[in-house]
Amino acid sequence: MILLSLKKGFDEKNFNKIIENLENQIGKNKVSKKISDLLSYSYDYWPISLHWILEKNFHFKPSAIIWPTTKEDVKKVIQICSKEKIPVYPFGGGTGVLGALSPEKKGIIIDLKKIRNIKINSENLLVECGAGVNGHYLESYLNSKGLILRNIPQSLYPSTVGGWVGTKATGQFSTRYGGIEQMVAGLEIVVPPGKILTLKPQPRTSTGPDLRHFFIGSEGTLGIITKIWLKIWPKPEKCIKLAFVSETIKEAIDSVKNIMQTGARPAVVRIYDKIETKRHFYKYEEVYGHVSTVIIIEGNSKIVDAEIKIIKEKFQGKQINEDIVEHWLKTRFNVKEASEFVPMGVVFDTIEVAVGWDKAIYLYENVIKSMKQIKGVIFASAHASHFYPQGICFYFTFAGIPPRGEKAVDFYNKVWKAAMDSTVESGGTISHHHGIGRQKMPWLKDEIGSEGLDLLRKLKKCMDEKDIMNPGNMGV
Repeated sequence: MILLSLKKGFDEKNFNKIIENLENQIGKNKVSKKISDLLSYSYDYWPISLHWILEKNFHFKPSAIIWPTTKEDVKKVIQICSKEKIPVYPFGGGTGVLGALSPEKKGIIIDLKKIRNIKINSENLLVECGAGVNGHYLESYLNSKGLILRNIPQSLYPSTVGGWVGTKATGQFSTRYGGIEQMVAGLEIVVPPGKILTLKPQPRTSTGPDLRHFFIGSEGTLGIITKIWLKIWPKPEKCIKLAFVSETIKEAIDSVKNIMQTGARPAVVRIYDKIETKRHFYKYEEVYGHVSTVIIIEGNSKIVDAEIKIIKEKFQGKQINEDIVEHWLKTRFNVKEASEFVPMGVVFDTIEVAVGWDKAIYLYENVIKSMKQIKGVIFASAHASHFYPQGICFYFTFAGIPPRGEKAVDFYNKVWKAAMDSTVESGGTISHHHGIGRQKMPWLKDEIGSEGLDLLRKLKKCMDEKDIMNPGNMGV
């Protein structure tokens, strides 16, 4: 359920003078109050916001935009905003889908895309990069040096490294390489009231609680990440693609569970239920009426050969031609459905959750059933996209048309509530890699308990006394 507090923002009476001060501190070319810029930064990729934009309803218009080029710029902005109690919202590629960057209390958007230096330490297999480095550019640059990172989210082309860390993101190759939390080796963060905290990269350190994890997934509520050290790998020697079809989703899930629990780590595994198989692989008759599974194995050739043998032994379904893997690789970044269907009045979104193997089928069936029970839902389907020895991530998709007289946002909230409530009831986690934002905020207490939420709020209050860092986000 979307909770739009839309509380009165800060006192804007002296805002023009504050902006003049900022311009003097960091340069006029780094600051804007143009209406075109303010509207451009009013929303991220939160799907419901597409409906609001078409209605010309801009709920979240910031007061100014700033494009820093150094950590010192960010420090000066935080110092001034802390003194004047002005809300601050860090911005990367704007690809978040849960409204985490919605400036509901006005204030200043800090777009970090101009902080984009890259430095490779090939001996230690580390890359140092600015928070604004584009994900696709980083992977391409590393590839040109014979290296890989392999954090490949669907938003790879527009998203930034800082955004990945801020939302605790993960990518399509996570079954082998892990999520961004496994890749982060060190961080540099500007924290209120304007101090620079540097957590240098080490292979491992036992120096009390790991402060890096306060900021990984904090969604801009505690500070602004300006630099990240990430673990990288040599380019894989060998890459093999496999595809299978199964009669049921349970058969496919059990097969992958058995593979993962041997210790094998394919880079990519994706299981599509029968509806999503038809949606994604409509060109291929051999998958009709089946559940399809896409697998990519890469790395050292000897390890790859061993994993191929394990996968073929453990997978219960029928192996088919790898054409559907090639099709997936070509179409995996295609996200045009939302922009195509929204102008026709269709409400469309994806919801990712995770659960242990023992409750996987129950959660899958429960969430699908709950969403379908909402009047107006046209279809609800899922694929499984990330796997662990302990469990699985499901990625649900729904589309529908609100019943006559019902607003798009109210219909949207009903479907989301059905999905989240059934996830909690089924013993799953409400978010695997999209974070919390403003959309999943009402269920955070169910996830971590009242004690956990209270602790988060105390941490926020301690680290951000004046509550300037993305106020309202995550409910903290």
